[in-house]
Amino acid sequence: MSASLILYSYWRSSAAFRVRIALNLKGLRYETRPVHLVRDGGEQHSPDYVALNPLQLIPTLVDGDRVMTQSMAIAEYLDEIHPQPALLPTDAGGRARVRALAQIVGCDIHPLGNLRVLQRIGSQFNADDEQKGIWMRHWITMGFHALETMLASSKETGRYCHGDTPGLADLCLVPQVYNARRWRMALDDYPTIVRIDAACAELDAVTAAMPEQQPDAP
Repeated sequence: MSASLILYSYWRSSAAFRVRIALNLKGLRYETRPVHLVRDGGEQHSPDYVALNPLQLIPTLVDGDRVMTQSMAIAEYLDEIHPQPALLPTDAGGRARVRALAQIVGCDIHPLGNLRVLQRIGSQFNADDEQKGIWMRHWITMGFHALETMLASSKETGRYCHGDTPGLADLCLVPQVYNARRWRMALDDYPTIVRIDAACAELDAVTAAMPEQQPDAP
């Protein structure tokens, strides 16, 4: 039987990485349809893909006749239609905390370092790879300082970002730590982040979602 969920993904996309973890944590079968973000100027700009996702970004999730974009919205959709295991706490305060942690990554770090931003600062300001690395490490550092403080100072932090069950904040954190390492950023100042990332790395749902495990990985 074929999977009813279709995920348009790119192996190294942080946003797609988040959704893969969410799907895996839920135990949901899905078909991956790779969209290469660089080849031929970027397959995300093709007319067929633009018809699915007018913003021309990854990921897109198709569930029957429903087409969804934006990784955070997709993760919460999956949590609502497949409530167990839950990605969000049952209490309003807990949900607000988890969303805040997730949005530090999804709203404050990741958008400043995604592919189209790096391409733009390269084409408009002639930034080379070394300068792009400085740019990336600056914004990740700012976000990680806040995350580390919030995680280390809260009694609600457990094995994972919130308690002892992986959830929405963790599926955002893991790809961002992967990116930090990719950009050769020192993580010595973030022991709580590193500890939580290591705990997540022990989960089959995370290892199966890793970029190198994807069908379009080089």
